[in-house]
Amino acid sequence: MLSPIRAKTFENDYSLDAVLPAPGACARFHRDEEIFGEGEAADYVYQVISGAVRTYRILRDGRRQIDEFHFAGDYFGLEMTETHRINAEAMSDATVRMIRRGALSDLAAQRGDAARALFRLTAEGLQRCQDHVLMLGRRSAQERVVGLLLDIATRTRADAELDVPMSRQDMADYLGLTIETVSRTLTSLQDEGLIALPTVRHMVLKDRRALERLVA
Repeated sequence: MLSPIRAKTFENDYSLDAVLPAPGACARFHRDEEIFGEGEAADYVYQVISGAVRTYRILRDGRRQIDEFHFAGDYFGLEMTETHRINAEAMSDATVRMIRRGALSDLAAQRGDAARALFRLTAEGLQRCQDHVLMLGRRSAQERVVGLLLDIATRTRADAELDVPMSRQDMADYLGLTIETVSRTLTSLQDEGLIALPTVRHMVLKDRRALERLVA
């Protein structure tokens, strides 16, 4: 977690949404369509307006490692270098806002609130990356799957009913598990009465408190 001092400061900062000009260019992408690829020029920063996006790397052995899932309101594609280090694809039909990186840098140079908002965005991304690394190294398969479901619920502001845009393979590639392990874990949670699986892309958190205790 962020330290109490830093978290308190962030609460008083503007979000990037508050300091950016009115929405500019947007693009629509179909499910599994590429938004940008590794090594391409990082001329834009992106924001999900609707739908969901995955960012990932292809490892040397050919395996895919999903870096992050991005939902409505989330920003992605912010790089420290001139090219993208990752790939981005739509997980569902998605609308994405495109913000010129140069314009964002100019705005941050001119306005303190924009610079603070950009710093906040960068820090939050770093924190999620660190949390992901710790999860991969220290959590059991059940803890990883439950943690992901709770994270989706929190970030999509869902109570118990989850529309899950990612496939079981997406989950596996994010959690560092096999698709068979993810499927077995979800079935086990359903058998225990903690979740329900009406369809492949729809889940119900039947006992959220019990799920939260599993990852406490």
